[in-house]
Amino acid sequence: MPQLNPAPWLQIFFFTWLVFLIIIPPKVLAHHFPNDPSSSAVDKPSTSPWPWRWQ
Repeated sequence: MPQLNPAPWLQIFFFTWLVFLIIIPPKVLAHHFPNDPSSSAVDKPSTSPWPWRWQ
């Protein structure tokens, strides 16, 4: 059974975590969303109350 021999699996484990911790985070953090929610207009549209009577 290959699980009993730690030599290749331990190396694969370390290289996998090396990729997860060093190579992937800069790529994820460099991603830019096309629709940035912070760049929306500052002005709020003026709203008027409804003239309906509820009683």
